[in-house]
This record gives sequence, C-alpha cells and structure tokens, in this order.
Amino acid sequence: MDLRALGYFVAVFEERSVSAAARRCHISQPSVSEALATLEDELSVRLFVRHRKGALPTAEGERLYPVARSLLEGARSLRSLFANGPSKRSLTIGLMKSLDVARTRKLLALFTGDHALELRIVDAEEACDVRLVARSMRAEGEIFVPLWEERYVVAMPRSHRLTKQAAIRGSDLAGEKLVARCHCENAERFSPAAAKFQVVAIAPSEEWAVALVGAGLGIAILPAGVVPKAAGVVTRPIRDVHAKREVGLAYGTPTAEVQRFVEAATEMSKAKRRRRAA
Repeated sequence: MDLRALGYFVAVFEERSVSAAARRCHISQPSVSEALATLEDELSVRLFVRHRKGALPTAEGERLYPVARSLLEGARSLRSLFANGPSKRSLTIGLMKSLDVARTRKLLALFTGDHALELRIVDAEEACDVRLVARSMRAEGEIFVPLWEERYVVAMPRSHRLTKQAAIRGSDLAGEKLVARCHCENAERFSPAAAKFQVVAIAPSEEWAVALVGAGLGIAILPAGVVPKAAGVVTRPIRDVHAKREVGLAYGTPTAEVQRFVEAATEMSKAKRRRRAA
C-alpha cells in the first residue's frame, strides 16, 4: 500500500476537500484524485462522496482514517529513528595528572581513529568509565590491569653538582632545595627523606615542576616518563631508594567499550615488552 496515497486520503478527510488537500500537500488536484481512486480500487470500497462544496467520508472512509493516521505516524517514527544514522558509542577515560605523555598518546591513539566512538577525556577524579592511574590510586572495588612500570628519578638543573654522578644516593640529597609535587601519587615512599629537603616550591603539575627545576629553583623527584628529554634538566636514578610506580587501567563494572579498550591496551603493552625482549 502506497503511504503517499494514505497521506492524501488523510488530507482530504481532514480538509473535507480535494482541492484544499492538494494545496496542503503541494501537489495538483488531479494527482490527489488519482491516488484516491487507486486506493479505493485496492481496498474495493468507496472512501468519499464528492459534492459541490467538497468531499464527505463514507463509513468505510471513517473506518480507514484512524488506521491510516497510525500507519503514517509509525512511518515517521521509523524515519526519525534512523535519521542520524547508527547511534555513537561512547567511552570516558579519566587520566591522572602525572602521566608519561608519549605512552599515553600511543594508548589513546588506539581509538582516536574510530569515528563511531565518542571519546571523552576527563580528570581521574571525575566520573568516567575507566581510569589510567597508578596502582596506589586504585579505589576500593576497582579492577586494576597493569600496563607499565616507571622508576622515580631526581630531576636537576644542568648546572647542579650532582649531575656529574651516574646515580644519586639518598644521602646525597640532604639539605637540597626541593620542588615538591602537590599531587604526588607516591609521596609516602619519600616521606622518610623529606626532612632532609628544604621545600622551596610546590608545583601544581609535572610541567611546572620541570619548569621550576629548569629555572634553577631546586631539584624534584619525578616518575622518569614525565620528564621531557628537551626540558633543559638532567635526570639521574636513585641508587638506594628503589621507588617505582605501576601505571594501569582501573575500572568497576566493565562496559563493552571498556573491555575493548582494556584488551587493546593490554595487547599493546605485551607487544612492547616482546619487542624489548627480542
């Protein structure tokens, strides 16, 4: 059954006039009349009685009207349902403030080419589907999937006396001016040595910590991966303080998109370890 013919029928029924229905549907009057005739032949009934002032529906026309309206509304609903194409998938990832930018960029690149996925990045403390954080930041009830490990290093200005050493002992840092990090996820690991330092600044981000070190304010203890190679600072491992952090994905009940992200991230991490071992 032709939906357009049903549309013309509804227009004639509501306007009580073929000419008014033609104007409403923006087509010619003969086209409306032809569509009605075809519809009447198909149903083997007479739908209207035409008279000088317009058209009155027959009993059959009265019966057809609510059914026709329902069919037309259903067709409109179908069109609107698929008007914008397939619905987009979504994934919200929370990132902690101190991350290895190169590693994080490669991780996010796994999904940035997926145009059907709406990817959103927020702070790790905001509501999200999955978080990229240190293990020490895992909340109760969260699953944690490790991706990589990073050791902490001492970042120093290029002119610092300790840059001549290949590695730094904890005792070498006594009395040093320290640029502390206000959101250090592993601060408790360094608390025994904290009394040896003279805190000269508290950096709100890793970028500021590196910038203040480069400006000569003092040293900073940072995860190795967050210090850019061209930052104008020198890093050295800490010989007798074996502090490290494990970074990975933390999440609660996994959605399908979270599961895909975790599997892809885990495979990327394994591939990198295989390349190193080869």
